[in-house]
Parts: sequence; structure tokens; C-alpha cells
Amino acid sequence: MTENLRVAVIGAGRMGADHIQRLNKRIHGAEVAAVVDVDLARAQAAVEGIPGAVALADAEEALNNGDVNAVLIATPGFLHEDILLKALARDIPILCEKPLTPDAESSWKIVQAEVALGHKRIQVGFMRRFDAEYASLGKIIRDHELGELLMLHHQHRNPNTPEGFTNEMLINDSVVHEFDAIRFFTGEEITSIQVRLGKATRNAPNGQHDPQHVLLETESGVLADVEIYVNAKFGYEVATQASFEDGIVSIGGDKGPYTRSAGHWGGNVTPGFEERFGAAYDVEIQSWVDAALKGEIGGPSAWDGYATAACCEAGVEAQKNGEKVAVKLAAKPDLYK
Repeated sequence: MTENLRVAVIGAGRMGADHIQRLNKRIHGAEVAAVVDVDLARAQAAVEGIPGAVALADAEEALNNGDVNAVLIATPGFLHEDILLKALARDIPILCEKPLTPDAESSWKIVQAEVALGHKRIQVGFMRRFDAEYASLGKIIRDHELGELLMLHHQHRNPNTPEGFTNEMLINDSVVHEFDAIRFFTGEEITSIQVRLGKATRNAPNGQHDPQHVLLETESGVLADVEIYVNAKFGYEVATQASFEDGIVSIGGDKGPYTRSAGHWGGNVTPGFEERFGAAYDVEIQSWVDAALKGEIGGPSAWDGYATAACCEAGVEAQKNGEKVAVKLAAKPDLYK
């Protein structure tokens, strides 16, 4: 593929709208050809000022549009499976925001469909892999600059949660990112997960236990833990500390200038994920476009989406029973080795 990607963005909500502007203003080699949303007025608002882009209410209509040769899926996860299968049938490049699908069974179905196609078409939107600090830590690990990686300690803190954010969503919508990060850093699968529920904040809504402590182990025995705290009030903070044989590396945490003035000192904490990972999203989408123009993918694969879905299922089970739960994975197809 040598021409520009002409992308149909499916879903014009918070994430989709952000990607539409990204593709239109900051990404090279791609353009927005169509925007799809069940709320047609929202799709029409999203294409305003984008030459040639059409607003549609049906994903299949966009996929059948002869001016579309790639798709970016930013709908809620329960809608992904049908769109993915139809896009795979058309053999076009796909960027699918996480989750690949909401459960391991349907994610495995997507993996099998891509294997039957014979080549990779799906890139899954785990944007943290494209963050500069994550990339730097990944290189330190792969190059063994400080010896073997022994442990990973993660903090994932949100200022608050939207209405209806359930206990299970702490795992499926939040810790899912750490599942992928741990797999990215170690290059291994996660073998077991345990979730501990301790003292809860009074700021958590009814039915939600917050914070939680997630304990994980990888194939080689690397231990990892995640503090997931989604009503922390002070801002959005994602941080990791890696323990090596010969040193410690920390990434994330507070951002921006550290100021001392008028008897006060301090800095700023990002208010949300857009500010913290905005640059990573730019790099992610550009990597997808560059790779797609060569018939490749430029990031996490459908297998990565399936593996994290399996981790989420084990995590929710562990959340409910308090026990260590094994992560169950099918044999990895050769396409992803």
C-alpha cells in the first residue's frame, strides 16, 4: 500500500473525537475519510472542517465505502467484535482501541480470524508502549543495562470515576493497561493474578471497593504489583518503579516544572489521561499509519489483545474470591511468534 490511508473512524466519543483531530492535524500519510457514530449529529460535528470526510451512522456502510481503506475503532468494547470481523473480511489495516473485545473467548475468535487471513492486520491501542518514559525503561530492560529485571511496582491513580464505574471496571478498564505494560516490559506472559481488598476510601461510590492491590507473576518469576486507586482526588498519575540486580529505575509520577516561590513549593499533576499520554497517542497513531502503508502493524497485536483479555478475566475472578488465579491462554499461533 503506497497511497495515504483513508481512515474510517468508528465512534466519535471522547477517544474517537481525539483521534479524528489527531489524524486531521498531526499525522502524516493518513486522512479522515469517514466518521461513524450511532448519533449521526455527533458524527456530523466531528467531520466539520475536514475536507472530503463523510458522516455516517453505520459501520458497515463505512467499510463498504470505496474511499475507505483503513479503520480506527473507538467504540465501546462490546461493539468491537462485529466491526473487527467485517474489517478483517475486507483485509484492511485496523487500529482497535483497547479492549480488543471484552472477553477472552471473543478475542480468541478474532485471533483465529486473523490467523486464517494469513497476516497481521490488527493493532491494539495500548498507547503506553509509545510513551517516551515507557520506551526508555523497556530499552534498559532489553539491553540488560542494570542486570536482570526482578520486580515491577505500578501505581495507577485517577482523580475520580464516572457514574456507573463498577468494581470489575477497575480491572477491565484500568489495570488492563498494567497487564499490557508488564507483558511489554518483561516480554513474557503473566501466569497468575491475585487481588487484595484492604481499607477503602470514603470517596468510592456504593458498590466499588477502592483502592485495590493487584499481585502478578510472569513466566520467569518476575513479580509485579499494581496499586489501582481510581478516586484519588489529586489528579491522574501513572508511575512505575523497576527493581534490577544492579539498580532501580522510576518513571512517571509528577510532571512539569517544580517551583519554589512565596513560601510554597511544588509542581503539577496531570488532570487526565489525554494530558499524560497525549504525545504517546501521537506516536502510536503515526506508527500504525507508517506500518500499515507497508502492509504491517506498528504496535501491539491481536494476540496482545487476547492475552490481556485473559488477564482481565483472571483478575476479576481473583477480585471476587481473593485467591491466586492462573491466567489461561491457548497456544500462541505462529503468526504472532
